[in-house]
Amino acid sequence: MLDLVDLHTHTIASGHAFNTLYEMAKSASEKELGLYGISDHGPAMEGSANRFYFIAGDRVPNEMFGVRTLFGIEFNIIDFDGSVDVNGMWTKNLKYGIASLHDVCIQPGTQKENTWAYINAMANPHVNIIGHPDDATYDVDMETLAKAAKDNNVILELNENSVKPKSYRGNARVNSLRMLEAAAKYGTKILMGSDAHIEYEIGCHRYGHEILKEVGFPEDLVLNKSVEETLEALKRF
Repeated sequence: MLDLVDLHTHTIASGHAFNTLYEMAKSASEKELGLYGISDHGPAMEGSANRFYFIAGDRVPNEMFGVRTLFGIEFNIIDFDGSVDVNGMWTKNLKYGIASLHDVCIQPGTQKENTWAYINAMANPHVNIIGHPDDATYDVDMETLAKAAKDNNVILELNENSVKPKSYRGNARVNSLRMLEAAAKYGTKILMGSDAHIEYEIGCHRYGHEILKEVGFPEDLVLNKSVEETLEALKRF
């Protein structure tokens, strides 16, 4: 399978990554990606950028080093109602949004609460992707999540940092298997994301490919093979 897309990446603006936007985009070009996305953490993450950074996204070129470039965000979900940390006018220049649960921003709830935090976030028109729902810190009903994602035209992420060996997200590989099983059942689109925090990780989905092959996941549900399909899938409404 071709691997042309990576939309989950972080620059030094996230506060705990190691390369600039230009260094990351150059790496994406060298790896011959067709679509590169910047998704720095929202301001609820300690040390990350403030709201002014995200509203300035219109200054980022649509192409860098010959690669189509999208300026987005990794929203922090901050309550079980699905609220996120950048809203209103501050979102107007974002091209896409990943919504994720991080334990430094919200403490885990029950399985029902965690699941509904993700599902409620899907009501936000700026949320296109649910980030690393495999994290065992947050017990999730994958069947309910996959069906809701399909119904709301939202993409589920297969996160490389989760499925790689010795991942800090406990039990994430097993949870990813459960997610993929449910996604295949409901026809939910999947996007592999490197979750790169340093340039050499961009476009690296080795373990994502391995797990997709292991379970025989339908290739037509994996967006990374096509820039056009990915861009179309980001059009929620």
